[in-house]
Amino acid sequence: MNIRLTQVALASALVAGAAQVAVHAATQTSSSVRVCTMPGSPSAALDKSVARAVLSTAGIAATFATRGIDDNGDDDGISARELSKSLQRDCDVIAGFPRSSVADGADSQLLFSQGYLHSGYVSIALRGDHAASTNVAAPDGKITIAATWSSPSQLIAVQQKNARFDLETTSQLTVDAVAKGRAQRAIVWYPAVVAYRHAHPQQHFDVAVAESPYADWHLVFASGPGTQQLQKRIDDALTRLRSDGRLAALTRNWALPATIATGSATTATRSPARYLDGPTQASPRADVWRVSGMPASGGFIKVAATTEAPSFDHDQVAHGEHLYADSCAKCHGEKLEGNTAPSLIGPSFAPAANSHLTIGGIYQYMSTNMPADHPGKMSDEEYADLMAYLLYTNGYDTGNVKLTAQAAQSSTTPLNAGPRH
Repeated sequence: MNIRLTQVALASALVAGAAQVAVHAATQTSSSVRVCTMPGSPSAALDKSVARAVLSTAGIAATFATRGIDDNGDDDGISARELSKSLQRDCDVIAGFPRSSVADGADSQLLFSQGYLHSGYVSIALRGDHAASTNVAAPDGKITIAATWSSPSQLIAVQQKNARFDLETTSQLTVDAVAKGRAQRAIVWYPAVVAYRHAHPQQHFDVAVAESPYADWHLVFASGPGTQQLQKRIDDALTRLRSDGRLAALTRNWALPATIATGSATTATRSPARYLDGPTQASPRADVWRVSGMPASGGFIKVAATTEAPSFDHDQVAHGEHLYADSCAKCHGEKLEGNTAPSLIGPSFAPAANSHLTIGGIYQYMSTNMPADHPGKMSDEEYADLMAYLLYTNGYDTGNVKLTAQAAQSSTTPLNAGPRH
């Protein structure tokens, strides 16, 4: 989807630093509200159906904005400022706003309803005879995994073993990569699979759980400050719809299959791969990435392996902080707290122990795909300084040896947060 599942990817995290949103006081008592959906969302049809049912049950007339949230033709995600403008200008409530435990928006100015759809990211592969001819590893034993660029699917798949990556710009294209044989598997938000099946009913996929902190999501209604009464009426209506079975009927075809949602043994064993859910590897390994349509050092990045955390110095941290402010803060927040992209600090990014992300894996992802509006624009030295800043802000201490790009990308050390400075 445009904003590349950033509506799930990353739009969820935008609430972490949302600016003050001026919402018309009339929405507190009005019998009519303007509703927006997230642009390009594969669940937009569901979101509108649920919004109509909820607001009708609440006795509120709904008008759907034609412009939509941040529907300005760009593809750089949604900033808190853009969100604020959209809420002031175009709508009173957003239907289909994604939330997760990773980006719960606890510090935002937005108000949220209870969830009406529990969904998440899944791993898909072709089902049937055609799958046998396409789901074959290359001579080097690696398979191609499709993921949506600059979205949680890329974060979930960042340490997939024995894989090359086909990075697509929308969730629809990510599913299509499997359907058309460009990739053997894909990591994608489940409603994108449902929407693809609606458009291509002859297409069938095997679906497996993608276990990751970034995989679990809920769709909710979101609105600005001063809309407590509106959100209470929405919650009351959702409770009524849930109790009489109407909500289940509306969402039945969009909900994760029970075996997927519970991560049953049957589902888990169907997938030959697991995503960020296994023990951290003790043995060195090499990752190879293939990136479609984006600069990536000729298309391949080969990574040697080391086993110790790399050193970095104070000057690199200072320069990295400057680079972050210029190129990263818009999406990841001024204090790394998350905005239109996930937080880069705290337990969801660098837990105290048992991290499934390695320093090298994060550096590979960052240096290949960031910043989102100009991937790969920095020099190796600048990416190394930026990595030094990320390490420092997550508890690692400075040393006397500069961090090099080679040392950063070859590190297999888990990113476990160190003691606070």
